[in-house]
Amino acid sequence: MSQTKSAGRATKSSKPQFTVGVVGHFGLAVRDPKKSAKWFERALGFERLFTFEGGVAVGNDHVTIALHEGKPSPKTLGHMSFHLRDMPALRKALAYLKRRKVEIEDPGDEIGPESPGSPDMGIWFHDPDGYRWELNVPGGRNG
Repeated sequence: MSQTKSAGRATKSSKPQFTVGVVGHFGLAVRDPKKSAKWFERALGFERLFTFEGGVAVGNDHVTIALHEGKPSPKTLGHMSFHLRDMPALRKALAYLKRRKVEIEDPGDEIGPESPGSPDMGIWFHDPDGYRWELNVPGGRNG
């Protein structure tokens, strides 16, 4: 798509004529796709959706994660966040993850703001390949 520039800024005609929707799926390199799939099933309640050459897809009605064999690169992703509906759901999620011995950050003070001053509250944890995950409640600090 060609872009028209005016004084160093893109003009209105350079904007896409579509809107990106919800995440369809994303892929992660993991050491052992089958083992990682079991972790996601156990820790987040995902289902095994299908297999493909060198990998397994897991997910639910909202997201699909394609786990493919490769060298994990947790620093590349930073972290991925999933929204929960309210603070009681976040507290239940925390208890559930603890029962499954998931590596949760900030033991004893697990639920906190997404960042200083943020109204969103969350918990952060790691999968066996070192990827960082977050469950959060938008506006949870106020509710």
